Amino acid sequence: MKQFGEISLDRMVRAVEKVRQRLERTTAALNAANIDYALVGGNAVAAWVSRVDEAAVRNTRDVDILLRREDLEKAIPVMEAAGFVYRHAGGIDMFLDGPGAKAYGAIKVKFESDFDFISDSEIIDGIRCLSLEPLVHSELHSNRCENLVNVRDMIDANLIDETWPKRFEAPLNRRLQELIDDPDG
Repeated sequence: MKQFGEISLDRMVRAVEKVRQRLERTTAALNAANIDYALVGGNAVAAWVSRVDEAAVRNTRDVDILLRREDLEKAIPVMEAAGFVYRHAGGIDMFLDGPGAKAYGAIKVKFESDFDFISDSEIIDGIRCLSLEPLVHSELHSNRCENLVNVRDMIDANLIDETWPKRFEAPLNRRLQELIDDPDG
């Protein structure tokens, strides 16, 4: 039988803090190098949800950033100088938090060519975060379970209401309507 470590609230808190530290190191490095980016994914959703209800914020183990494809080559040495290791694996560009780090805790890169939204972002606590409507669009577009949970979190926080589906074209509008109609899945 597999042995597990002791249950530790301290380890749980450290895990969340490590994500925050990776997020802060990433954005500080990109800001200092004047590389345009926007925070997307679960941390961007958490930033938006926290504006409404701090208790409704869900933790995530990675950090997703949106870059312009042509800025990746500039970002690699900047991120490496901040202690990250660049990897391209499984079709995903990412920055691991050191040589022995695991991919599930990496800084994952999405490209603006996929979501043309970097200019539609705002500064939240010194971090450039995707604005709400393009964030919802990107989460609906990704359409994985974790992305749909993120959209449900925004619905639960009343950031999104029944008027939102008309903002998007098919199939995103239908996807959002289904989540609004059945928020418990």
